Amino acid sequence: MAVTEKDAGPPNGARPLPRISDATLRDSAHMAGVEFGPADAGRIAGLLVRSGVELVEVGMISGAASKDAPLIDATHDAVGPERSLSLVVVRDRRQSARALDEALRLGVRSVMFSIPTSEQHAALKLGSSSTKYLIAVARAAIEQAKERGFHVTFSGEDGARTPRERLVPYVTAGFAAGADRFRLAETVACLSPWQMERVIGDLTAIDGAEIEIHSHNMLGMAVANSLAAYRAGARWISATVGGIGERGGNAPLAELLTSLRVIHGDTRFDLSHLTELSALALKGSGLGTAFQPGPTTSHAFAYELPGQLTHPEAYETLPAETVGNSRELRVRSRLTPPLVTWALADSGTDIDVPGFTEWLVRRQTERGAPLLDRDAIRKAAVEFPGT
Repeated sequence: MAVTEKDAGPPNGARPLPRISDATLRDSAHMAGVEFGPADAGRIAGLLVRSGVELVEVGMISGAASKDAPLIDATHDAVGPERSLSLVVVRDRRQSARALDEALRLGVRSVMFSIPTSEQHAALKLGSSSTKYLIAVARAAIEQAKERGFHVTFSGEDGARTPRERLVPYVTAGFAAGADRFRLAETVACLSPWQMERVIGDLTAIDGAEIEIHSHNMLGMAVANSLAAYRAGARWISATVGGIGERGGNAPLAELLTSLRVIHGDTRFDLSHLTELSALALKGSGLGTAFQPGPTTSHAFAYELPGQLTHPEAYETLPAETVGNSRELRVRSRLTPPLVTWALADSGTDIDVPGFTEWLVRRQTERGAPLLDRDAIRKAAVEFPGT
């Protein structure tokens, strides 16, 4: 019998519809040049919850004195910590313990561990591509978090490119350590919907596994892959308002919720807030109303982390040049000496990079953190008093 669009996937009532989390106030922290303030965070979080989104992901915590504390506080004030989740960076036992203590101080109740699972990302960020070491790091972090009373989601950063023989034992070990949920991050978009079904099917077959999908949109299939993941048994879908996010954006919330309404008859969400929510988020992000996800946008290959500029092959589905785009720096206040060094490379500028970086950070603060690209940093270097 032919399968129609209405028949695709599990029939309504066969199992629960997916639960939705929104990562706008977290994934934007990774997006070059996007920095929400506390006022925007509170308003966005409030509208998300009024729309029916179950969980608002906010901020990134890597140690003591998190820079995202004001965003986390504002979101807690708007929707409560029980409706919020914050990302905790995991690199080793001591670092994750400091980050978890900071999360406790901020009143966070749910954490999501960012743990790189592909050999390439693990080697870059953990210093080892060993599966055994990866599992040990994850197990230690999960046990530390459960000891502190957190609800724990652990991720597979670059999980979509992690081979089954590496990913499945990792996810199995994480649940055995006490984790509550696993998030597969399609950090580098590379899967078709039917490939996504196979990957998620391997994970939902793990006893007691609760799976979430977080898909990036460089290939324009983030919503399709999210729905495919649900079809294969994923219980959660992660999205962002307007598709905001690094590397071509994420699964856009409006498209996801309207697809659930049309395809699965899902009436749980109040869609009337989506236009206001999108306008607010796009204005607050500085992206403007013309923002679109995908590989041809001006932000698709824009970075503000030195590692992404020096190792772009670890983060890009296809090189920028393949689609006639270019790789660029885009930053406001998150300036670091390695980032400045990259911007000034081959410019012939002889400058005290640490001193120039400190001066430029002060000037950015005084000027309200306007957007900087590589040319703007080079121009500022000429104006630097120490030159």
